[in-house]
Amino acid sequence: MVIVILLSLALIKGLPGEPEIALVIGEPYEAMRQRSSATIDPAIPEVVSFNIPKSDARLRFIDPQYGFVTPQARFFTIIFNNELINSVRMSPQIEPLLLDDTLKIVLDLQEQWLQGGWIPIRVKDDPPFADTPQWRAQLRDEYKGGTSYWQAGSQYQLMLVVGRFEDDKRPEEERYLITLAIAKPWVKP
Repeated sequence: MVIVILLSLALIKGLPGEPEIALVIGEPYEAMRQRSSATIDPAIPEVVSFNIPKSDARLRFIDPQYGFVTPQARFFTIIFNNELINSVRMSPQIEPLLLDDTLKIVLDLQEQWLQGGWIPIRVKDDPPFADTPQWRAQLRDEYKGGTSYWQAGSQYQLMLVVGRFEDDKRPEEERYLITLAIAKPWVKP
């Protein structure tokens, strides 16, 4: 049992040596490239664009107060404007996951955010995710899914979305896709 728990934590937190992108919103893009162990192309000067790491990588959000770490991601974009990091959009997973595995990742991320001082916002319409029968039923409904918004002081917001995903590799299984977007605040709390 202890080995299973340790392996689960390793999958969520990441193993040492896994490629990672280490960044904070608003910093120079080149500082992120130099600090990160995942390979990513340089920014294009004086434009708004995005780049994708050359391999699967986890995100290490390095703000000293609001930092957190995601599992490895295959879909991972870093958006920049005039060589400054503007936002991140990613799916903190390598492939569509079963519901139990999806909830493990989502609940771990929310716990990291709570511990770091992030506050859930818009909770009346978009409450934080929970492992409850109501949430499971909502996520299983392919037309509903779920969204949760979080804010870190006046510096950052993030949006976490979970939805059913039709996986061509496993058409008989219920699979889920997690989407995470981080930027400076863009919605009213």
